[in-house]
Amino acid sequence: MQTKLSFILLTVLLLAACGPKAVTPSGTLPPISANTNPAALSGSVAVTISGFAFDPPDLTIKVGTTVTWTNQDSAIHNVKADDNSWGSNDLNKGNTYSFTFTQAGTYPYRCGFHANMKGTITVV
Repeated sequence: MQTKLSFILLTVLLLAACGPKAVTPSGTLPPISANTNPAALSGSVAVTISGFAFDPPDLTIKVGTTVTWTNQDSAIHNVKADDNSWGSNDLNKGNTYSFTFTQAGTYPYRCGFHANMKGTITVV
């Protein structure tokens, strides 16, 4: 299953390189779109901050997965758990923030600057 998921993610990355979207830096996984298979992801997952939105806004991951947010907007953003248990410093364009989820649960989050920017990490 892990090999199949890796192959799918590699294929998505290669296809993204041919399209108009920017390719993520070497060593990171491409963002997972909202149409991705709903099975829980593991390892490392990327979320892009672009167009004043988190992409994808909602993820289902396995315990122990690291999520990395990358700001691709010219505006400053940050990532803050709704309960303030984790969060980033301010992220300028190109900056990243990573957090490893070690316990199952549902983790809503937001950008502290822009109230309409919200997302949810579900850890299984």
